[in-house]
Amino acid sequence: MQIPGHIDPVTTGTVPLRGGNRTDLVGLTRDGIRAALEEAGLDAKAAKLRSKQIWHWIYHRGVTDFDAMTDIAKTMRPWLTERFIVGRPTVVTAQVSNDGTRKWLLAAADGQEYEMVFIPDADRGTLCVSSQVGCTLNCRFCHTGTMRLVRNLTAGEIVGQVLLARDALGEWPKGTMASAADADDEDDEAGHYTADGRMLTNIVMMGMGEPLYNFDEVKGALKIVMDGDGLALSKRRITLSTSGVVPMMARAGEEIGVNLAVSLHAVSKEIRDEIVPLNRKYGIEELLQACADYPGANNARRITFEYVMLKDKNDSDADARELVRLIKQYRLPAKVNLIPFNPWPGAIYECSSPERVRAFSNIIFEHGISAPIRTPRGRDIMAACGQLKSAATKPSRAELDRIAEEKQAALG
Repeated sequence: MQIPGHIDPVTTGTVPLRGGNRTDLVGLTRDGIRAALEEAGLDAKAAKLRSKQIWHWIYHRGVTDFDAMTDIAKTMRPWLTERFIVGRPTVVTAQVSNDGTRKWLLAAADGQEYEMVFIPDADRGTLCVSSQVGCTLNCRFCHTGTMRLVRNLTAGEIVGQVLLARDALGEWPKGTMASAADADDEDDEAGHYTADGRMLTNIVMMGMGEPLYNFDEVKGALKIVMDGDGLALSKRRITLSTSGVVPMMARAGEEIGVNLAVSLHAVSKEIRDEIVPLNRKYGIEELLQACADYPGANNARRITFEYVMLKDKNDSDADARELVRLIKQYRLPAKVNLIPFNPWPGAIYECSSPERVRAFSNIIFEHGISAPIRTPRGRDIMAACGQLKSAATKPSRAELDRIAEEKQAALG
């Protein structure tokens, strides 16, 4: 069947993750790269120097070919090529929406598929990154929630999405290093080159999966993304979204320190139990207290509550007033993103009318809380919020019901 949307003409993912017996260096820390070099036979001093140089080429210059790492001796480059790769996910399909949103279906080394989305705006460009193949949760309005969890993505597969997006957008620094191709000194700052203006300015961990159920790999990937000597994206430009994995929220604030978004979507136990079943394990009061305790949250770094607007389900004036009451009760520095429901095949909900969404927003604004209405992006290529799902499997309704029951049983 024809894939909806234009096919992206940019060729990406030409360096596969499949490296045979070679080790993929993407996702390793500096110490991890150094240890891999030592294990392969380099002495400690050489490994320290080469790991610093390789880190720079991978994360600052976007280079995937050791032969292009011009401050590494020519005699060393074949040795590296025989033992290591600098991988990328394989691009299965790349689509472009009528509004400029891009969606990539990616395949890992084991053939498992996941998606990422780039959303361009006038003043920013946001990359929506996946953390799992499938999802362990069963949020009823979310297409990804109809999938079984296949596995967690590794730190390399997570940060690889950012590298791949920069490849596709052409955002690596241009120019050449003035240092000689065979330079063996430690001055890898020699030479001058400039980076073009950036389109990719923000990252949201809002793709497939629940990031806090893959905490260690997400943490490792984001530490690399935030590293000042590499991708150098500020923690203020990164947002991690959770459906409410309460025990992990404080750790996320303390150990990662990025902005927090919470998929709230309802203000009563009955409705949230239905549409976000994780609520049966960690209730609204427990969740909001964890938000109040989130390290670093203040009026300058507000917590974002994601609230999908579902017709006759969670969109009444009474719901809006209760949402205001809860935010004020817990003294939360917060804003509310109102998200018109994005339909997908088999969905049992409808989107609230534009008039109802505006009325809901106005009530929240009247109480001094920001409540912008998110403009749906990428709907024509199934790239909007809640629509991501690998097309590798198309389970029946009975199978979807079985998956939901299994997930709920696992939650307890």
